[in-house]
Amino acid sequence: MKILVLESSGNIRGSSNMLADEFIRGAEENGHEVTVYNVIRKNIKPCLGCGHCGMAGDCVLQDDYEKELKPLIIKSDMIVFVMPVYYYNWPAPLKMCIDRFYSFTMELTSMHKKTALLSVAWDDTDTVFRVTEAYYRQICDYMQFRDCGTVLGRGCGSPSMTRATKYPQMAYELGKSL
Repeated sequence: MKILVLESSGNIRGSSNMLADEFIRGAEENGHEVTVYNVIRKNIKPCLGCGHCGMAGDCVLQDDYEKELKPLIIKSDMIVFVMPVYYYNWPAPLKMCIDRFYSFTMELTSMHKKTALLSVAWDDTDTVFRVTEAYYRQICDYMQFRDCGTVLGRGCGSPSMTRATKYPQMAYELGKSL
């Protein structure tokens, strides 16, 4: 299986990418091909809502999304969303990428891609992932994605905090289970 891991943390050695690394290790041990794409390091513009694409055509924005990411999404069998929680929600660079699904919604929904969510938050309360997880579930439903699992790391505010939790192992096991 071809797996696309979308990282969205500015901290390359941070907690969310630690979970991604463990997920990747498990997936590759199981023979899957993994491509990592850090959306925060790319020139990706927000959807203009101009309607030019008609949900099934070319986007007027010619940026890294159109040139690099969209082809990777199309070729992948699975998309893994990797992110730190920012104020109880998705980081803007990753949200912009999801908004850009608009230009190929019809094609993308017909592909029935597999997905997973790996996320971390400093906060360790029961409510910290409420919005993050609800949005993920709604996107899976709307885009006809098949959720393969989530790892929601509470109390993972720094790499040392995260290493001391069960979440890296959970991410590894999720990758290995595919």
